[in-house]
Amino acid sequence: MKNHLFSDSSTGLNFVAIGGGNGLSTLLSGLKRFVNASVMEPIWLDKLSAIVAVTDDGGSSGRLRDELQMLPPGDIRNCMVALSEDSRLLSRLFQHRFRGDGDLGGHSFGNIFLAALSEITGDFAEAVKLSSEILASKGHIYPATVADVHLAAELGDGTIIRGETNIAKVGRSIKRLYLEPSDCQPMPETLAAIAEADVISIGPGSLYTSLLPPILVDGVADAIADARAVKIFVCNLMTQPGETDGLSARAHLEIVRRYAPQIDFDYVIVNNRPITEHQQQIYTDEGAEQIGVHGSISPETIEGAEIVYGNLLDEGEMVRHHPGKLAQVLLLCALQPREKAVVRQ
Repeated sequence: MKNHLFSDSSTGLNFVAIGGGNGLSTLLSGLKRFVNASVMEPIWLDKLSAIVAVTDDGGSSGRLRDELQMLPPGDIRNCMVALSEDSRLLSRLFQHRFRGDGDLGGHSFGNIFLAALSEITGDFAEAVKLSSEILASKGHIYPATVADVHLAAELGDGTIIRGETNIAKVGRSIKRLYLEPSDCQPMPETLAAIAEADVISIGPGSLYTSLLPPILVDGVADAIADARAVKIFVCNLMTQPGETDGLSARAHLEIVRRYAPQIDFDYVIVNNRPITEHQQQIYTDEGAEQIGVHGSISPETIEGAEIVYGNLLDEGEMVRHHPGKLAQVLLLCALQPREKAVVRQ
């Protein structure tokens, strides 16, 4: 195991976060306050980048994808808003969803904006870059690939299921997850960001539909494996009905390693604060259960990665990671030798 210790507090870290959905945007919103922070702070980021899944085929993103033959903008829009420096009005505008049953009903303004800018520039990645500048984003956002890629899965009985929306319902039956086309390529900027990273995180997020798709893009897993960065896997707080029923923290990481065995994670971040009885009742009724607290995991390591436990829960009825707590734990892992990366309660 490499000894990752950044003892010079005057050197900012280069952080790359990989994933999709609400999990990635939550993490980015916590990390952005460390970007270009005072060099007197013990931890600060010189650069923050997100590599975002682009296999979504549901809701507004799916409709725009079908109608305009563009990449799905939803997860990328959420990341842009999460990284927005301030401008609350612009952030609210990009997240605004149109009401009604007409053609605009259900679409978010940010998705429409990205669609329009993509047509004007003829380049989705350029549209993302320009939109991020408008929002004064404190980071760089890269689609995992700019190819027209779709998610597919072979089930245990040989059935082929296509489309992220459908695959999210059959997770435990999946024998093999793959992308179509399988040879889709990442952007050169994506590979460069990974190669230059001091810290690389995967998660939190939906296992099969947010975390695995980016690392299935040709060359991404190898680039992560070759990078000198501290590599961190962030475990989800709850299982997802239909996708990860009954999976423990260990099982989540084992599945990631099945698809990317070349990646050796240094740390696994696991929440150890129980949810409330009220939350437990709500999620039990939906078929979800908490991960980490009652799961059968090793007290020290999973798949060779050191487990870092901590209270990572946000307040509120919904079970969510606290952006600030999660960001601090990840940066602590990058700044400390393995044996000292302990979260104080």
